[in-house]
Amino acid sequence: MYELVQVTDRSCYIESPAKIGLVRLDDTQVCLIDSGSDKDAGRKVRQLLDTNGWKLRAIYNTHSNADHIGGNKYLQGQTGCKIYAPGIERAFTQYPVLEPAFLYGGYPCKDLRHKFLMAQESAAEELTPEVLPEGFSILPLPGHFFDMAGFRTPDGVVYLADCLSSRATLDKYQIGFIYDVAAYLRTLEMVQGLSARMFVPAHAEAAEDIAPLARYNIDKVWEIAEKIVSLCWEPLTFEAVLQKLFTEYGLTMNFEQYVLVGSTVRSYLSWLKDTGRLSCRFENGWMLWERI
Repeated sequence: MYELVQVTDRSCYIESPAKIGLVRLDDTQVCLIDSGSDKDAGRKVRQLLDTNGWKLRAIYNTHSNADHIGGNKYLQGQTGCKIYAPGIERAFTQYPVLEPAFLYGGYPCKDLRHKFLMAQESAAEELTPEVLPEGFSILPLPGHFFDMAGFRTPDGVVYLADCLSSRATLDKYQIGFIYDVAAYLRTLEMVQGLSARMFVPAHAEAAEDIAPLARYNIDKVWEIAEKIVSLCWEPLTFEAVLQKLFTEYGLTMNFEQYVLVGSTVRSYLSWLKDTGRLSCRFENGWMLWERI
């Protein structure tokens, strides 16, 4: 873990729970794409930089989930590097309590205020094309989170952040986190048609051909959608839909899974309502979902 994997002469990634991109900008300077899950991850990255005699110029965050920005504060404090984050992700990076608060839908209890869902705050600036190294481009990847972005390097490597889950992860957990289902499907369709020298997803194996995995993720979204519609043959509360999904897929309920899967199921319900497949009504103080 935390070994450096060379993709091209300039582009690499650090093998970790959420892959960290590393790109050499010249003989001495590098940039990172994300920073790992916490201070310990940042410390391991710093050791790798020191071993190779590299100076960290900047961290480009793909999005603000804690496992991607957790090393920001440590690395910025140690190296003075700049940190950039796209759109709404910048606010979550500066004020990390927004993530568990958004997921829970209110003030998060202590069980949700931990490093898995809430990184340390870091001083992020707005990610724009102008702040990128020469030859880099931003690849918008909305859907998984608000304004998530990937990056294409000058040597044709594409860092895809969290827009794809591995087959093993989907087969085990079934319901991957999604904020905006419609945007997520559009992103996956776009990614399915991309070409690159190498694709580096944060939570799947690097691959020269990403289309089969993109298709697998698309099919899983539609599978979950159909499952929810089928469950709503009778009027159900959100909690009932969630409980039935956990039961059918053999998932284990805890605080983290409740907010992560629960938020995703709410997103599915919104999308299915907006696309005319489900309706909702209020009866005896309950909000009930049912298929049309």
